[in-house]
Amino acid sequence: MLLDLDPSLDVRIEKIVTSGDRILDSPLSQIGDRGLFVKEIEEALLRGDIDLAVHSAKDVPTALPEGLGLLAFPPREDPADVFVGGLGSVDELGPGRVIGTSSLRRRSQLLANYPELEVVDIRGNVETRIRKIEEEKLDGTILARAGLERLGRLGEAAFEFPLEVMVSAVGQGSLALEGRVGDEKLAPYVERLDHGATRQAVLAERALMRTLEGGCQVPIGARGVVQDGELLLVAYVGSLDGERHLRREARGPAGRPEELGTRMAEELLEAGADVILEEIRSACAAPDSPDACEPPPPAAG
Repeated sequence: MLLDLDPSLDVRIEKIVTSGDRILDSPLSQIGDRGLFVKEIEEALLRGDIDLAVHSAKDVPTALPEGLGLLAFPPREDPADVFVGGLGSVDELGPGRVIGTSSLRRRSQLLANYPELEVVDIRGNVETRIRKIEEEKLDGTILARAGLERLGRLGEAAFEFPLEVMVSAVGQGSLALEGRVGDEKLAPYVERLDHGATRQAVLAERALMRTLEGGCQVPIGARGVVQDGELLLVAYVGSLDGERHLRREARGPAGRPEELGTRMAEELLEAGADVILEEIRSACAAPDSPDACEPPPPAAG
């Protein structure tokens, strides 16, 4: 994209493996989620080894290291979640179905809508998670539509979850371009890659997440949509078993996205989201309980 702007630029891609890429045998909620997929890349940026960091926006913590800023959000791909597996529609979810996911957000919403499902934890990249459907005799798993599309594998999705059932993660489907504050050489190019509607939607979602003090492994979902200068924001907060959950929708001027996100988060906190999230944080932080972030098993009978 940079070369399209100026073919004379000297651009080299540096691939950096992060902690989140390496640790595949533990649930993300148990190994600390803040910066898990960006820390090493940000360190390279601060050292000057690289000039620009390209992240999945959903992986970027709401608090950035001093001296770094999000310079641009390119056009967002569809942020929806999709089902991959042996079911043909959302109507086939129900008793006896076993779904694999490592996302507490997806687990919470699945169980909120279909409490008789069995949800098991699976980790790994897209290829690994799809392979585990057969290996672990699962009915399927849930993946980001944008991720499958980028890999050219969208045809493997059986169906897309409607927003009424599954609110996507904060920033899902969007890239976030991070750079050093005050980099006058690079900023003029990167700013031309910014997509206004994507920035407004993602900033609203991030403001909501920041006010709730949630990380990517807390059951929080948010989806912003800009239409005709107006921003619609849909948000979800739920317990690990989905029994207690809150869902809100609100509209506001697209030019003030963080104001809308903050206001909705405050409404959720007043409605009880603070209690739900504190219980989850306490459970996940318990050092003597490796299964603390798993919902309790269903009662016998």
